Amino acid sequence: MPRLKLTIAYVGTLYSGWQLQLNKTGKQPVTIQGLLEEQLQRLCGYRVPTLGSGRTDAGVHADCQVVHCDIPENKKDVNWQLALNTSLPTDIRVKSYAYVDDDFNALFDVERKAYTYSLWLDRSYLPPKLYPFTWNCGRLNLEKMDASIPFLLGTHDFTSLQNTGTHLKTTERTIFSIKRSPVSDDPENHEIQIYFEADGFLRQMVRNLTGLMVTCGRGKIAPEDIPRILASKDRTKAPTSAPAKGLCMTNVWYKNKSTSHE
Repeated sequence: MPRLKLTIAYVGTLYSGWQLQLNKTGKQPVTIQGLLEEQLQRLCGYRVPTLGSGRTDAGVHADCQVVHCDIPENKKDVNWQLALNTSLPTDIRVKSYAYVDDDFNALFDVERKAYTYSLWLDRSYLPPKLYPFTWNCGRLNLEKMDASIPFLLGTHDFTSLQNTGTHLKTTERTIFSIKRSPVSDDPENHEIQIYFEADGFLRQMVRNLTGLMVTCGRGKIAPEDIPRILASKDRTKAPTSAPAKGLCMTNVWYKNKSTSHE
């Protein structure tokens, strides 16, 4: 069966995250994966399981969620971008598709990922169009926030910045880059973005990193406290998470895998 790779973008505001799940009543909340699999089943005639590159939580957005699935041979000529975008909600879009090697795995072949978090620095007013995508955190001392970055780069055990609920072999991750966008010259534009790139992220790790950096920017902890927080391996020693709505999965890179159609 041909293996299909889909690259998907979505606004996560109305959904209970990417991943299929059951709530306490046994009913399935509406998720991006669930809606995608519904349409794949409609097109293929049977359920087509999918696997995504990462589990985005409720309210989190994506510019580049990568998914793989196996489709019937007689559907290989389908234009998957057109077929799926015709039926999916308008806040979920297939950006591109490709046929890949049978051993390609959207989750386990990931080499590195990037997320972007958006902040607004003026409590008095947030443009309504930005409300679903931006945390209105208020004024920050950006120098103190930037001073936290060197303490977070490199390989660390990030247990203190992992929310519970996932069992992993290791909680060590390597952060390659954290960059903050410059402040705009426009006096009415108070948005900044923080870009995170790593070999992988623990559950809600980027939101917890952002919460930690913002707490430094508010002067409530010193950047020099970060090594102690990481060494504690205790989530309760770190600040609270940043809200989901400011977070977007920005990019995913893979180990070399050949593709035959884009």
